[in-house]
Amino acid sequence: MSHLEDLKKHPQFHATVKRTKRLTPVEAEEIKELTLEVQEPNFDCSVDQSFGVLVPYENEFGTSMHHRLYSVSDLPDKKKGKQTLKMLVKRCNYIDEFNGEQYPGVASNFLCDRKPGDRIMLTGPHGLPFEIPKDKTANLILIGMGTGIAPFRAFIKHMHKNEKDWNGKILLFYGAKSGLEVLYMNDKEDDLKNYYDKETFEAIEALSPRPHMNDPIALEAALTDRTSEIMQMLNQTNTYIYLAGYEQVKELLDKAFSTIMKSNEAWLLRKAELMAGKKWAEIIY
Repeated sequence: MSHLEDLKKHPQFHATVKRTKRLTPVEAEEIKELTLEVQEPNFDCSVDQSFGVLVPYENEFGTSMHHRLYSVSDLPDKKKGKQTLKMLVKRCNYIDEFNGEQYPGVASNFLCDRKPGDRIMLTGPHGLPFEIPKDKTANLILIGMGTGIAPFRAFIKHMHKNEKDWNGKILLFYGAKSGLEVLYMNDKEDDLKNYYDKETFEAIEALSPRPHMNDPIALEAALTDRTSEIMQMLNQTNTYIYLAGYEQVKELLDKAFSTIMKSNEAWLLRKAELMAGKKWAEIIY
């Protein structure tokens, strides 16, 4: 398990913003894709790694550096010592638990406000717990919530481009509040369908049934609708489950997999086996 606050702040590298693109319409929550270029040749971030962003901000003690981890959302490209990375950022706000007031998220607002030519400070690269199995018959159940789609998009593109003769099945469950916030599987940005093949890879949306009422994303229903298929995968010893999302999603997953396996005890035993065999990995933010 990896928590995003547990990061080293060195080494540090300068990156230039080359491009910014909003992926969601104005009526939905703002999510942007940033393209960065790092000119320092000793920075080399691969698809199974992530990088940190250092953001200066003022607090009661003076100026501090806010540190946040981001996964690459596409295959990193390195030419002539310069590396190009893509990342996803959702503009966020948070409620102060002491005074109840709402404040803009430090890193997300800083990054969403960047323009081409701006420079930002990166750290890393840092490891990710999502490894490509050596067994090319292994099955993968990938669960990405919101911007948690980023590592899995890069992961899938890498597997189809660089991993030959993959025979295992890959199911990607992607959760979003509404269809307006579905990334890389919408009318304008639909590149995940370039890899879509029901025999080996399928992407399944899990949306909130009533997004304006703040109903929870229907992840449980999306999973249990595939009970027979998932049960078949869980019965195989070479199945991996990778999760990128927020803490509350784990409860939804436990409930869904308990339903699929017909008891909570059976699921907890299978989950323990997955974790012991290093076939369960998660990033929680």
